[in-house]
Amino acid sequence: MAAYLQVNDLSKSYGDRVLFNKISFHINQGDKVALVASNGSGKTSLLDVLAGKESPEGEGSIRFMSGIQVAYLEQNPVYDPELTVTQQVRLADNIVLKALTAYKQASESEDRKQMEKAINDMDRLDGWNYDQKIERILTNLQFREINRKMGTLSGGEVKKVALAGMLIQEAPFMILDEPTNHLDIEVIEYLEDYLSTSQATLFMVTHDRYFLDRVCNSIYELEDGELYTYRGNYTLFLEKREERLANRAAETDKARNLYRRELQWIRSTPCARTGKSRSRVESFGRLKENIGPAGDTRTMEINAGIARLGNKIIHCKNLSFSYGKEPLLRDFTYNFSRNEKIGVIGGNGVGKTTFLRLLAGELAPQSGTLQHGTTVRFGFYRQEGISFNPGDTVFDVVHDIAEVVALADGSKVTATSFLNRFLFPPSMHQVKVERLSGGEKRRLYLLTILMRNPNFLILDEPTNDLDILTLNVLEEYLEHFKGCLLIVSHDRYFMDKLADHLFVFEGQGVLRDYPGKCSDYYRLRPAATVPAAAPAGRSGAASSAPAQGPASAPASASAQTVKKLTYRQRKRLEELEAAIQALEEEKSHLESLLSDPARPLKEITEASVRMGEILARLEEDWEELLGLEDQRES
Repeated sequence: MAAYLQVNDLSKSYGDRVLFNKISFHINQGDKVALVASNGSGKTSLLDVLAGKESPEGEGSIRFMSGIQVAYLEQNPVYDPELTVTQQVRLADNIVLKALTAYKQASESEDRKQMEKAINDMDRLDGWNYDQKIERILTNLQFREINRKMGTLSGGEVKKVALAGMLIQEAPFMILDEPTNHLDIEVIEYLEDYLSTSQATLFMVTHDRYFLDRVCNSIYELEDGELYTYRGNYTLFLEKREERLANRAAETDKARNLYRRELQWIRSTPCARTGKSRSRVESFGRLKENIGPAGDTRTMEINAGIARLGNKIIHCKNLSFSYGKEPLLRDFTYNFSRNEKIGVIGGNGVGKTTFLRLLAGELAPQSGTLQHGTTVRFGFYRQEGISFNPGDTVFDVVHDIAEVVALADGSKVTATSFLNRFLFPPSMHQVKVERLSGGEKRRLYLLTILMRNPNFLILDEPTNDLDILTLNVLEEYLEHFKGCLLIVSHDRYFMDKLADHLFVFEGQGVLRDYPGKCSDYYRLRPAATVPAAAPAGRSGAASSAPAQGPASAPASASAQTVKKLTYRQRKRLEELEAAIQALEEEKSHLESLLSDPARPLKEITEASVRMGEILARLEEDWEELLGLEDQRES
């Protein structure tokens, strides 16, 4: 198989900090490779070097196959704010753009040969349909307002335009830096399907573990300047990485035992008595230099304390809020409970962030009432990230908040010790925040939120730019969080792991409470309707809202019409509705299978047994559901 990319002895450092040192690898045609590494370890720098935006150091070499076109999706796309969306995407494919320019120039001249060449180039590149292709790709990415200026777009919309610019090139080699950041889930699923079935060769950085698992067939891990290669998807990578760390730990344990024996000998024996002794002393010195720490040294620890939370948390009744004539929330009624973990989903611009700000008391509802319990202490992780003064160091940011931090076990540590637990060692305390990588800034921001010991955490897109190691540790902390948790995220893996139920924004102010996981909602939802364009007057308005999910009910209506049911009973009622719908769909499938005489006997028998199980389960679920309905209406 042809090698599309060959990298030899590649190195990069910033000052004294080595990002990677003489790494070598190759990528073959058809490979779909993901690069996994901790924040600040050089992922984006490596992509920039491969894409030619930065120069490698020393004698390292990068060789792409001759004539191969490479498309690069940057983590923070560069754009001209005065261009329209279509104009910006047009600039992406330089080859077609040159052909269009040459055709225009030939049309204005009388050079017949020049015109013939221009027409041939336009035919070969399908330049005649270039704008139609742009519009089609933008539609697939759920972006319809193609004449808006780039300066009016939200972060998610800018990412869609950048994606369109990459896809229009149809390049055989694509480099992607966090392609799912800021995208809504429908677009992520479309991109997932497109890239997994595409013939293109991919090299990407992503923290989206579902995306990584379903698209990639190889994982490269960058750790301590070295590159490790794993063949397979993310699931296989986890298994093989665990084996590697276990082997390294075993080797380190052996070395440590030898080190202890040698240390005992060196202390009890006069040095340099014989040649043999001198040799052993030298061997001990080399062993001391080479011995490494056992296991993974980059272990982040989140054990921040939580302030006491009373019984009354947030009571909402008939909350409504609009921007102009555009309703973002209508008649929302809900009482939050302790230990609730709620995910918030919906298309860009439907009101998710506004909803969070309402609950936090930063915006006043235009109608209805909102009451906070006296013990509620908010921790609001905002999508835009950390704010800091120019020249602030890592230590300055933390020290301005508190000198001492309370931990979960009741003990207290200094702010500098808390920094160490978040992978900011003393050598980084005086580093200016502006010099940190995007992921390091996010990790520092998370630290500043948690060190205040909040008991009601509001997380607005917390996974953007965080590495997988940090996400794993954060998820473990949040799973055991004893306060209230409200999450807005397009990361399905993160949401599935944490959210007990969902608030689903469906547009026009409708907010529904869905009693299941994020992946279940998107798997069971009806086919999405054509997205309605948001009014052009509001900057950042998104292009769509998701279709109504299965067995969901308006949160406001739910709280009003089922007052005689407890929260757990309401949740169970909605679970039963979703389960019955899924069973009915499976029952219909089995009925068509059983009516097919061409099916093998074994398959018919298995389907018949399963049909019996489904009918019994449906009878039980309907009986329980009707009992709850009777209780509600009595």
